[in-house]
Amino acid sequence: MEKSSLNEIKEVTLSRKLINVEDYRLQAKATLPRIIFDYLDGGAEDEKGLQQNRAVFDQWRFKPHRLIDISRRDISCELFNKKWDAPFAIAPTGLNGSLWPKADSLLAKSAAKANIPFMLSTASNMSIEDVAQACDGEKWFQLYVVHQELAIQMVNRALKAGYTTLIITLDVGVNGYRERDIRNEFSLPLRLSPSLVMDSLLHPAWSLRFLRSGMPELANFVTSEANSLEVQAALMSRQMDASFDLESLKRIREIWPHTLLVKGIVRLEDAQRSIECGADGVILSNHGGRQLDCSISPMETLNTVAQNMQGAVLIDSGFRRGSDIVKALCLGADMVCLGRATLYGLAAKGEQGVDDVIHLLKQDIDRTLAQLGCSSIKKLSAEYLVKI
Repeated sequence: MEKSSLNEIKEVTLSRKLINVEDYRLQAKATLPRIIFDYLDGGAEDEKGLQQNRAVFDQWRFKPHRLIDISRRDISCELFNKKWDAPFAIAPTGLNGSLWPKADSLLAKSAAKANIPFMLSTASNMSIEDVAQACDGEKWFQLYVVHQELAIQMVNRALKAGYTTLIITLDVGVNGYRERDIRNEFSLPLRLSPSLVMDSLLHPAWSLRFLRSGMPELANFVTSEANSLEVQAALMSRQMDASFDLESLKRIREIWPHTLLVKGIVRLEDAQRSIECGADGVILSNHGGRQLDCSISPMETLNTVAQNMQGAVLIDSGFRRGSDIVKALCLGADMVCLGRATLYGLAAKGEQGVDDVIHLLKQDIDRTLAQLGCSSIKKLSAEYLVKI
């Protein structure tokens, strides 16, 4: 695309009123260098799983009630003995420091203000301890098992730092084949290639923030007490522990005294086995289409899992509208986890952008309830949906 055309797109995007998540996505695209936006926005291989995660919501249409008092509506939910102001959380996402300086703490602060859970990724650019000190809200920690010795260390660090819920992600036995990142040679630390330097010059606001804050790093690995040669080798290769199994899950359950969730599941039997091993719930997920291309959307098995499993059922992958969230609640989800949606807000406007996206989605859920003829999300059920 010619430079003049690219600049015209940026001017239109930067001047438009931001009224939904897609607007924030376009703003993020105009704000970030291509290599960074592609990391945020991309999926695995042909990105068919990414596309399915959005297309799947069209399988259901709403069937509203009428002659119902909807003058007062309640979008709050209760989960793990706590009342939250909305039925969604900020999902764990990695390398957020490439979008905005101190991004992980900004996401945590926005979640605390909104009274929703915040989940910190193992691959964060701020350490477990630094994020814990950054705000007073409740924080959950997501664990990638790179090496089991290192995993135990991180679990103990999260426990000591006051995290209340541990999330173990299961769907990264090997890294997904993310072709956008491969073509762009995306890695940390960022390599200052001629193309990146040129692209950065076209995005001066991002470049200035980046220069002031310095190169983002995988802070939880840098500060880890992983001293053995075996652990250091695993860290250097960034390879996950592909041997993690039911017995591995049981060992972590034994040392974690609080709520434990298992993430990266789409099958009922895997959810049931996780609960049998001591998990308190699951997060149905296909990793936002970033791991196995052509994977089914977790929405396609949500109702079956929710009806046949003891324990909490959360879900992520592809949520962009409050109506998407309401559909998941109708099918039995206890809470929805937002990944890219809040990151688009972060990339576009920092902490204010995250606040804005959270506010938009709260309003969208409330408006959807009113139009459904339902006064509370606690009253939602599959009876409000028709599958087409």
